[in-house]
Amino acid sequence: MVQNGKNFKSIPVAPLSIMAHESIKPLCDKVDKFIADWRHEAINETESEIKTLGYDRDSYLVDFKTPRFGSGEAKCVINQTVRGEDIYILADVTNHHLTYTVCGHENHMSPDDIFADVKRIIAAIGGKAKRITVILPFLYESRQHRRTARESMDCALALQELIHMGVENIITFDAHDPRVQNAIPLNGFETVQPTYQFIKNLLKAEPDLVVDADHMMMISPDEGAMGRVVYYANVLGIDMGMFYKRRDYTKMVNGRNPIVAHEFLGSSVEGKDCFIIDDMISSGDSLLDVARELKKRKARKVFAATTFGLFTNGLERFDKAYEEGLIDRILTTNLVYQDPDLFTKPWYVSVDMSKYIALIVETLNHDASISELLSPTERINKCIANHNNK
Repeated sequence: MVQNGKNFKSIPVAPLSIMAHESIKPLCDKVDKFIADWRHEAINETESEIKTLGYDRDSYLVDFKTPRFGSGEAKCVINQTVRGEDIYILADVTNHHLTYTVCGHENHMSPDDIFADVKRIIAAIGGKAKRITVILPFLYESRQHRRTARESMDCALALQELIHMGVENIITFDAHDPRVQNAIPLNGFETVQPTYQFIKNLLKAEPDLVVDADHMMMISPDEGAMGRVVYYANVLGIDMGMFYKRRDYTKMVNGRNPIVAHEFLGSSVEGKDCFIIDDMISSGDSLLDVARELKKRKARKVFAATTFGLFTNGLERFDKAYEEGLIDRILTTNLVYQDPDLFTKPWYVSVDMSKYIALIVETLNHDASISELLSPTERINKCIANHNNK
């Protein structure tokens, strides 16, 4: 059965159900529509008894609620049967705009609150599902992925907790450190990179961009992003450079050692367009420092792409950097909550990941391999070739 260009040689492992937490509902609405449209088209083209098994529906979203008591305690209530279904639970643990009332006071939901809701959903399913897959675009507690002192290993504990509750697969995007999957070596764990989507959207926003070693350069803002940048540089056939952070290890500010300076390793960036890649923008201090250093070295244009645009300290500093000519474009995905003000900014490019997630869910539901989706090299080369031809 051919859907969206993919030829599935198997029927679904079970009827599909998507459980979208309120934190990620807008994205899941798009995912749901993609899958429904593909299946409508596939059923219309092929006469099949699979239609009678709930394969072709108008929506795959499950009706459920996570109400809270006046004390702030909560529960999950599922309003339809999910017995024997292949369930995909999605949540955005970084969504800070959701609120609830505690003893008459308004409280914003934290990552802990949203992750607790994910566990409540699993508990409400009560072991009746055929299979449970949890999709956390931003991996919960992924910034606390290793122990460097006498401290907790929150991400590893969270993964083990999900597996012990019956989750079979965990899917995330651009994990801060993929090695955290060693905490659950016998279960499925995939960290997906939005590489193709970044390149596609950058070329769309900057149609005059020349992608070759003479005009463009990939930049790693620190040693942690080197793996991502090396891949981009190899696929695009361009050079790369790296900044490393000199920190003051005698002080601790907001949970981390403050950065003293950014030092650069690499060839000259003079006259080149520089493309910075990282996993997230938190406060944005590091990104803007790197952009400033690149401009000091006479870079032509500076672009930045990060999977998660958290913008924890607001957007004003980015407005100022754009006005000063430090940065030209910032690309982030819709995998996490996007402040409505972002879409009014001339420097911002939103990267829609709904179709990609829909492809992953649809492929897994058919029990097919997603390795082709995880390796976008062929699609990137085709995209670059089309851009150069234009």
